[in-house]
Amino acid sequence: MHANTERIRIIHVETLSDDWYVLKKTTFDFLRANGTWQRQSRETYDRGHGSTLLLYNLAQRSVVLIRQFRLPTFVDGYPGWLIEAPAGLLEQASPEERIRLEVEEETGYRVHALQKIFEAYMSPGSVTEKLYFFVAEYEANHRITAGGGLEGEGEDIEVLELRFDDALAMIANGEIVDGKTIMLLQYAALHLFR
Repeated sequence: MHANTERIRIIHVETLSDDWYVLKKTTFDFLRANGTWQRQSRETYDRGHGSTLLLYNLAQRSVVLIRQFRLPTFVDGYPGWLIEAPAGLLEQASPEERIRLEVEEETGYRVHALQKIFEAYMSPGSVTEKLYFFVAEYEANHRITAGGGLEGEGEDIEVLELRFDDALAMIANGEIVDGKTIMLLQYAALHLFR
């Protein structure tokens, strides 16, 4: 990991909101490549780190995704119902523990062997969240409940079992617009369903 902390001097940190998650405004001095210092100010949104997972079945060439309402996309002019891979914030759990719980709550499938494929910052210009990406094979008998998420957390999730080729086509036609899901499906195209 490359860290050149000598080029950054934190001047002031102000908490703007600590309601759902934490929004801070940081003023700092930045040493530019040309040797001059520049005062900058940025806002960061800290919602913790998360995990996401793609359930796939090689024999059927299928994947399990979910559809749920996402208010930020709705207020941005999108219909609001996103097709996604299951995911959740870590909340003190390990990435592996959390994604097993989230997949079972959201899809009803119990995850057996999972494989970590990479980690990524999803919106590093403003959000501190890092996502841990996993894949896991599933069989029909791994589904132990109907899924649907937790009503107490406001979840009302539809479980979708899709042909893998249809899921890829949904990226191209704009039906799948969620970044983490696109990354997982593209990983699957390159490494799982070749």
